[in-house]
Amino acid sequence: QVQLVESGGGLVQAGGSLRLSCAASGRAFTSYAMGWFRHAPGKEREFVAAISWNGGSTKYADSVKGRFTISRGNAKNTVYLQMNSLKPEDTAVYYCAAGGVVLTTNPSAYDYWGQGTQVTVSS
Repeated sequence: QVQLVESGGGLVQAGGSLRLSCAASGRAFTSYAMGWFRHAPGKEREFVAAISWNGGSTKYADSVKGRFTISRGNAKNTVYLQMNSLKPEDTAVYYCAAGGVVLTTNPSAYDYWGQGTQVTVSS
């Protein structure tokens, strides 16, 4: 069992930066690939980024590539999402998720989800 708690969201102007954190409880954290997804009003949930269990591999959505960076600190049971050059279209609730061994963009492959943190980017 893994419990996830996101933090770090907020209101930022376009071009600004935010760093999201996802704190995990549970001894199996280092066994899981971790992902970030986002859900904006009127849109479907969207994959943002994922990282393998050991941090050796990452995957990004085209819309955030070059602007967002996912990382993990297994000693701290935490996953991070550094978001730079934010745009108004990045506005959404951001969720972290844990699950599986294979790095994937498919939300169905993730077993555990946090409650989400709101990111709002003003123009």
